[in-house]
Amino acid sequence: MSETSSALDGSKPPISAPSQDGGATTSRRRRTLFAASGSIKPGMLSHWYSIPAVIVGLLFTLGPICVIVAFSFMSQPDVGGGVVYKFSTNAYKKLLFTTDFLGRTSFDPRYLKVFGTSLWQALITTFICIVLSFFIALWMSLRKPSTQRLLVLLINIPFWTNLIVRTYAWMLILNENGPINGFLKFIGVGSKQLLYTSGASLIGLIFTFLPFAIMPMYSALSGFDFRLVEAAYDLGARKLTVMRRIILRAAKPGVTSAIALCFIPAFGSYVQPVLLGGGRVLMVGNLIASQFSEARNWPFGAALSTVILLITLLCGVAASIGGGKAARDAGMAV
Repeated sequence: MSETSSALDGSKPPISAPSQDGGATTSRRRRTLFAASGSIKPGMLSHWYSIPAVIVGLLFTLGPICVIVAFSFMSQPDVGGGVVYKFSTNAYKKLLFTTDFLGRTSFDPRYLKVFGTSLWQALITTFICIVLSFFIALWMSLRKPSTQRLLVLLINIPFWTNLIVRTYAWMLILNENGPINGFLKFIGVGSKQLLYTSGASLIGLIFTFLPFAIMPMYSALSGFDFRLVEAAYDLGARKLTVMRRIILRAAKPGVTSAIALCFIPAFGSYVQPVLLGGGRVLMVGNLIASQFSEARNWPFGAALSTVILLITLLCGVAASIGGGKAARDAGMAV
């Protein structure tokens, strides 16, 4: 009514303030573009800000894996290394079969024996590391807190030096003029061939991966309430029963993690078989390195790497499933 009367009087209608709904909506859209779906806690950013880091992480992790898998399905050039960008499954056929000059194909168990040697060395390494780490971690968890911190520091000292340096130290210990052979000569046994043997390679693997087994085992046992052991003894349980049904059950998550941390890298180890085994212990890691260097057969080396990747993936899935079940069992036990 007022606007109509103003128009009849010839006066200009009052100018209303511009609506800020459109600007507020645009500003709200800009804010919600980088906002999380839920409420953001103070000091935290939206998940959108992690996209660059995720892209870089995927590029440097999945990128090389995709290249290796793609190379395994390509052809070997007639001369030199590299690959020919032509689809082929010959690299995987070479794992099990060989072809002679007459074109006849027959079963070839050589590479399966290499996998068997790697599997055997990894299993022995894992078993010994699990047994040693259990008793070491159990002893550590029974010490007072200040002593436990010191022991954890001592276990981590090997990580402060390079793996090759530590392996060369074992070469000095195991060689013909080393302290072990010196002691054997002193007691009249005589010098023994310790270096460049499968046993030397196994010693290097155990020394390398033992700290990886001790830490998760100690983590599982450090929070264990040992009053449960005293209660079991009060109820008449024997030592073996207490160890099997209480302590080992509480250590199951650590055992599962230690198996994954020892078996998976030990299966594809390269340094210890080369330096301590002297090339006499042929494992999968050495075979892959030779295919990319001396043999110049990149597709076959990539196929071997892909097989190890699949084995590692299966072991990781099994460890994850077993670790979850072990953690639930340990929780029920406690």
